[in-house]
Amino acid sequence: MDITYACNTLSLESTERTSTGLQPEVAAVLSYVLGWVTGIFFLIAERENKFVRFHALQSTILFGTLTIAGILLALVPVVGSIINVFLIFGAFILWIELIVKASMGGTCNIPFATRIARRMAHKA
Repeated sequence: MDITYACNTLSLESTERTSTGLQPEVAAVLSYVLGWVTGIFFLIAERENKFVRFHALQSTILFGTLTIAGILLALVPVVGSIINVFLIFGAFILWIELIVKASMGGTCNIPFATRIARRMAHKA
């Protein structure tokens, strides 16, 4: 699947004000900077803006899952380490794409994370 294509298929309104006082795009980008750590921070800090909450949720879900997968793969000798290298490389590319898209006010469709994040962001 072409990530760039998937990233052009979703959009959320990013013009609403934020409870953090930051521009929505800045808060969305910052929710990805340290992966799930900043995702959780902005999930707790942002109560109003659904765009920022979506990115915080997606960051938390996606990078939390990748962190757990990396830890489990590290337990598997040799093959796990090889797969982990590819996982880290892929996660890095995806991380860059997510940051760029969030800075432009867009979103990316990450198969499992987006569905969950979208549902949870709109409930709040």
